[in-house]
Amino acid sequence: MSNGHIGRSSLILASGTVVSRVLGFISAVVLAQTLGTVGAGADTFALANQLPNNVYAIVAGGILSAVLVPQIVRASMHDDGGARYINKLLTLGFSVFGGVTVVATLAAPALVALYAGQAGQGGFTGNDIALATAFAWWCLPQVLFYAVYSLLGEVLNARGVFGPFTWAPALNNIVAIVGMIVLGMVFTGDVTDSAAWSPLAISVLAGSATLGVATQAGILFVFLRRAGVNFRPDFAFRGVGLGHATRLAGWTFGMIVLTQIAGIVQTNVASIAAGSGEPSLAVLRFSWLIFMLPHSVATVSLATAYFTRMSADVRDNRLDSLIGDIRESLSRIGLFMVIASVAILVLALPMAAIFGGSFPSIQGMAWVLGGFALGLVPFSVVFVLQRVFYALEDTRTPFFIQAVHSGVFIVGALLLSMTDPAQIAVGIAVLTSVVGTIQAVLLVVVLRRRLGRLGGNQMVSAFGRFALASIPATGAGIIAMYFLGGYSEFGWGLQSMASTLIALVVAGLVMMAAYVGSLLLVRDPHIRVMLSGIRGR
Repeated sequence: MSNGHIGRSSLILASGTVVSRVLGFISAVVLAQTLGTVGAGADTFALANQLPNNVYAIVAGGILSAVLVPQIVRASMHDDGGARYINKLLTLGFSVFGGVTVVATLAAPALVALYAGQAGQGGFTGNDIALATAFAWWCLPQVLFYAVYSLLGEVLNARGVFGPFTWAPALNNIVAIVGMIVLGMVFTGDVTDSAAWSPLAISVLAGSATLGVATQAGILFVFLRRAGVNFRPDFAFRGVGLGHATRLAGWTFGMIVLTQIAGIVQTNVASIAAGSGEPSLAVLRFSWLIFMLPHSVATVSLATAYFTRMSADVRDNRLDSLIGDIRESLSRIGLFMVIASVAILVLALPMAAIFGGSFPSIQGMAWVLGGFALGLVPFSVVFVLQRVFYALEDTRTPFFIQAVHSGVFIVGALLLSMTDPAQIAVGIAVLTSVVGTIQAVLLVVVLRRRLGRLGGNQMVSAFGRFALASIPATGAGIIAMYFLGGYSEFGWGLQSMASTLIALVVAGLVMMAAYVGSLLLVRDPHIRVMLSGIRGR
């Protein structure tokens, strides 16, 4: 895959991700405006709608991206172009996840209890637990649809067809937005009172969420045939190489289990603040959504395109090319992530205001956002370097590094459970950034020992320029937002949705101009390449 192809693939991925994430952001804002950011409705739905993601992650999660792309790239060298391998792989995946979905849905009450604790513990009441369980019955079938989406998406990515995987979530978000609009028409009670939710309101909100994921998965079947894959169920799993993929997946499965154990601890600790009016599960979810926006647009788009090329580098024993791809991908991603991290820190208050609520609740969410933003760059570095190990067919090393990450996080979260509930959510955000930084450092050290060199001096120099350029951008953003009234409860920038959005756009453009200008001033080659590419298109 040439640099030009990487650029085009990344652009396709990024454009789809931008549209999908913008719609996802709108969906989250509509949800926050409908349910609020604190209270029974917001926190119980946040818990229930996260359950299918957690179950899916435990069973597969990163296993698919860690194992499938390299294996499909290798299978493409077979006489049939990998067709038999893909058919068997999809058949096995659909069968396994169909069974898992049935079991998970039947276990909805137990899963809610696992993540939220029993009634009377933490901040959830008996009615809250009942509402979360009712939401979970509707949400857990998403496990199968997430699996179908991921399986088909990874097959398409391995075939070099990147667009559908990132554009499909746009349909999901459209369905979810329509569902919340309908909810607003059928539910007139107090959303913060768990006893006020009727079966109709529950089915509209949670059912539309599941329908959206089903739509997101189903549309990929259309593009599978266009990619030259004529899927036919094939249950003869022996003799095609799935055993090797399974062995590789074992360590990744362990890594995901560790992550989910940490997630269970986090959810239980965060739920202590539920019902107290302090930031809890919903605020963490909305803040994470903002945090993930730049990561998804830049990091995931670039890393997904590079991952396929890295897998081919390893297959063909092109070590120099692999090292070059690592250095190039991290530098390109760092160019965006440094300014994104700074922007979230500077604009956290008006960003939180978009989701509505009282000024104290907006301030609380802003602190959580800032805590997450501190770890945006290392989070993206971890994402890329894990995929380097996956391309090397080494899933064992990331497992042990994840064990350190999860262990430190669990200890930190348990300590946070003994603090003031008002500090728990922001504490979790800061803790996430700290352990993410530790994980990134460990991955760099181990990978450098594995490959012998990574071009570290060049990357340090590049990230140094990005950090230096972010200083005037930070100052410009603070000044702009101050004059736009985005830091004061009664300032113009926080008076309405429209004024907040305008303030964010203006301050964001000012920061970007200062950042780009500073990089041009220090003659950074990466910004010149990016601008040349934009002018070329």
